[in-house]
Amino acid sequence: MKSLTKVEEEIMHLIWKREHCTVSELLDDLGEPRPPHSSISSIVRILEKKGFVNHKSYGKTYEYFPIITMNQYRAAQLKLMVHNYFDGSVNNLVSHLVHEKSVNIKELQDIVNQLDN
Repeated sequence: MKSLTKVEEEIMHLIWKREHCTVSELLDDLGEPRPPHSSISSIVRILEKKGFVNHKSYGKTYEYFPIITMNQYRAAQLKLMVHNYFDGSVNNLVSHLVHEKSVNIKELQDIVNQLDN
């Protein structure tokens, strides 16, 4: 799975939230200052080329919908991060989180409990 740029990811989050939408609806979600319609349209077409969205055509209007779920993308990005920054080791990731005090004992116990179930 290809990675997304920060802007592509922002647009993808809006599409995941809406489940299906037009470029005009995305522009409404982005608020002010409103980017040009052509810019958002280009980003959505890039997302389509990357295999993240598809569209249905209603005359001249395209309605876009995700074909990659947020969970699929999240899992792929996490796997890539673990590979690139922690030598492919989840243990190294958790050790880093503990060392940086980014996780507490209760959270770790909750994770262990999930493994037991």
